[in-house]
Amino acid sequence: QVITGGHYDVDCFVEDPNGRTIYKETKKQYDSFPHHTELQGVYTFCFSNEFSTFSHKTVYFDFQVGDEPPILPDMNNRVTALTQMESACVTIHEALNTVIDSQTHYRLREAQDRSRAEDLNGRVSYWSVGETLILFVVSVGQVMLLKSFFTEKRPGSGGAST
Repeated sequence: QVITGGHYDVDCFVEDPNGRTIYKETKKQYDSFPHHTELQGVYTFCFSNEFSTFSHKTVYFDFQVGDEPPILPDMNNRVTALTQMESACVTIHEALNTVIDSQTHYRLREAQDRSRAEDLNGRVSYWSVGETLILFVVSVGQVMLLKSFFTEKRPGSGGAST
């Protein structure tokens, strides 16, 4: 998920150890990509911002390696049904995983919203400084204009008198 920058989009691709592209998307704001690996080795993740050279972006990504271990010992080898306590543990564990996913989602949204709020605060500050300068220039201009209405213009003092 793109958290900050530009139009909140990036290009992304994933390659397996043989160099074969297994995932490729362009200009995505967020996405999910489940993949069961068949090859051992180094997988390459690339997030590209080539199309938007002037805006820097912050990207959040999370990946899980391997299967989640069972929460109860010998749970995969059981022949009998789970007891009420064991099934309650499994239910609570699944609910906690849902809570963790929701918290991650809300943290990302909070980071996006904070970035937007800080950007808006900067714009409002610059606008306020500009308005203050314009107000000062207009005030000085009005004072000078009113002052010119009340000053007496005297003719030159070098004239002859009768």
